Amino acid sequence: MIIDLDLLHDLITERTYEIEEAVAGTGYLVRTVVGVGTFLLDHDGDINLLTSKQQATFERFLKPLLDEASR
Repeated sequence: MIIDLDLLHDLITERTYEIEEAVAGTGYLVRTVVGVGTFLLDHDGDINLLTSKQQATFERFLKPLLDEASR
């Protein structure tokens, strides 16, 4: 999967309210999701470097938000 790094950067810096809405009531922290996004930015979007927990966080929160924003 190719991640639009510009879109990811925008999501975790300018549109954190969308992450807040997505994690509301799930027990996840916004900073956890932002941390996964930051890790991906630092590693050129290589999802193969994510741990299983990070990958689950990405799949559950970031991927749907990125897919929605790219439409």
